[in-house]
Amino acid sequence: MAVNDAPRSGGLDAPLLGSGFGRVPAAYWAIGFILLIMPVFAGNFWLFQIFGWSFCLGIIALSLMFLAGYGGMVSLVQMTVAALAGYAVAILGTSGVQQISLGMPWWLYIPLAIIIAAVFATLVGALAVRTEGIYTIMITLAIASAFFYFTRQNYDIFNGYNGFNFVVPPRLFGVDWRQPTAFYYLSLVMAALCYLAVLYVARSPFGLALQGVRDNPRRMAAMGFNVTAHRIAAYTFSGVIAAIGGILLVWQNTQVAPFTAGIPAVIDILIIAVIGGIRRPIGPFVGAFIYVLLSTFSPDVLSSFGLSTERFKLIVGLGFLAVVFFSPDGALGLWDRWRERQRKNLDPLTGRPKAAGAA
Repeated sequence: MAVNDAPRSGGLDAPLLGSGFGRVPAAYWAIGFILLIMPVFAGNFWLFQIFGWSFCLGIIALSLMFLAGYGGMVSLVQMTVAALAGYAVAILGTSGVQQISLGMPWWLYIPLAIIIAAVFATLVGALAVRTEGIYTIMITLAIASAFFYFTRQNYDIFNGYNGFNFVVPPRLFGVDWRQPTAFYYLSLVMAALCYLAVLYVARSPFGLALQGVRDNPRRMAAMGFNVTAHRIAAYTFSGVIAAIGGILLVWQNTQVAPFTAGIPAVIDILIIAVIGGIRRPIGPFVGAFIYVLLSTFSPDVLSSFGLSTERFKLIVGLGFLAVVFFSPDGALGLWDRWRERQRKNLDPLTGRPKAAGAA
């Protein structure tokens, strides 16, 4: 059986643009148009803090979705890979810690940061793919914990607990890319590129083979596919995606420190992917938007009831439990169920709602 005949993913529908990508639903065009004109009616707070942050977290969660959805590998090291890319940008480029930062030009330190993060993800993958299930989760979690404590205690390279501040994007074409509108479009474009890259790879021979490895690794190995190599390559590709999201996140916060890749941040990426839906590439961005809304506005909700705002994570956790309880497929699963109910209520001949009492 040829590569293109490898088992396809059931439910991993990924509408793509262009030749060989499939037809794009009208809803995608509408969402894209709204996002493009968002600065016309949205304030700086929404552009930078809500949508900018959502795109950054969504890209990192997208790397997890690729591994889990298409490869069947749940990795908790994606936020660590993203933070490593952020550290590389701060160390190789410029920051407020001038005695450590090397001050390289942007066209050199940005690619190097992505390469360093991708190599790290590859090494992690080479170790993690030899395990399955809970053992993969525990190994990647252990690596994430080790990275957190190493950066916290190392002052020569990572500047210890304080990390790096004043890490800002380079000023290109006379634009300050950290201004709300500029950063919004920068993060939007990068999110769209990462999204399309995942869709393209998922439909490529490599992506189809990876899904076959996920569904039946023994059969794929018997057919001549290198199961281990495909899984490690998936970690490499996901590392590139996570690195892009990590660089954007560091630029938004203007800092990177051990807590950037702390255990809470690592778990948050998993929560984001699950809330949105881990079976489709759009899910991480939906989950990131929900997570950012809850994280941003839940302290105000708590304070309005006279409760401590430090417990805003409680609302995030309750929201996570509610979504998982009612829809294991995340928010997109709820949307699919609603659409299915609407379809069943329509007359297949006329397309109009069925009359009351009709079968």
